Amino acid sequence: MQLQSRINAFVKLGDFLSQFSNEVITKDDKIEFNDLFFDGFKHQLKLAKEHNGWFTKENIQFSLKNWSEALTEVNLKKWLKPYTIKSTNSKLVAIIMAGNIPLVGFHDFLSVLISGHSVLVKQSSNDKQILPFLAKYIEYVEPTFKGKITFTEDKLEGFDAVIATGSNNTARYFEYYFKGKPSIIRNNRNSVAILTGRETKNDLVKLSNDIFQYYGLGCRSVSKLFVPKGYDFNDFFEAVYHWHPIIDSAKYANNYDYNKAVYLMSEFDMLENGFLMIKEDSSYASPIATVFFEYYENINLLKEKLNTDSKQIQCVVSKGIYENEVAFGATQKPQLWDYADSVDSVEFLLSI
Repeated sequence: MQLQSRINAFVKLGDFLSQFSNEVITKDDKIEFNDLFFDGFKHQLKLAKEHNGWFTKENIQFSLKNWSEALTEVNLKKWLKPYTIKSTNSKLVAIIMAGNIPLVGFHDFLSVLISGHSVLVKQSSNDKQILPFLAKYIEYVEPTFKGKITFTEDKLEGFDAVIATGSNNTARYFEYYFKGKPSIIRNNRNSVAILTGRETKNDLVKLSNDIFQYYGLGCRSVSKLFVPKGYDFNDFFEAVYHWHPIIDSAKYANNYDYNKAVYLMSEFDMLENGFLMIKEDSSYASPIATVFFEYYENINLLKEKLNTDSKQIQCVVSKGIYENEVAFGATQKPQLWDYADSVDSVEFLLSI
């Protein structure tokens, strides 16, 4: 199968997803194989929502919208332009996927297939309804994908390389278990934001999306703020207030109530506004409904600290401060060329 054929297939998938990426799902009769797949995919989205309480309609649609906008011919060709992708040397690549946000493993799935390899997928039990259905759609629009996509719940066997994502503990297990295979092993990372006190209200409103989207469960979710000594959080709380309906989610509210009780019983100092707690803490990973913060006095020393701790950090959100920074409001809208842990998975796949 030629690279252009693979690109064409994912462009068609992007067109298919576009029907489901807005609040009102609207069928487009021009989409290929819609009679076969449209109603079935609506049902899979319903199942995903019922199976995982964190996968709300809004969060699923947000993910589908991002992918429908990413999977254009222009984006795919821009992404792949730096690489030399040959039609030979196809390998079987295993992917162990996380399940914290909808379709969190899709970029790995796309990368393996677009590189010309076959894929063996082991999904998280938290996110197993959507991707297999999309794989069937891909096989219909490009029949040469048939036989190149396998999903399994059994022990992974017969693969040539692996991309595995998990917690810090499971990552250590993966490193041992897959030590004889070419691999990309990912563990826990969190995202941070650097504030100076000069941010506009619009900057802080955008930052609130980086914090609350997907309930803060993604590795690109901002879980910690670095603020200058004497920082006044009033503007921050005002800017994030439009997210207050999040407390209507029972799962989120339960976490908020539990963590608030723990902090109060432990007599920790914190600020809170009824749906978010702000706590001074040196850790990067904050619990749900909590954002940690840490004061800094010298921006250059802070940048040195972040460089030292880079293996714990996925994104640094700032405005003209940090090299490779992510703009306010952009953490949950990565481009195809924004690689998790800054590891170029396509380069890896072309080297095996």
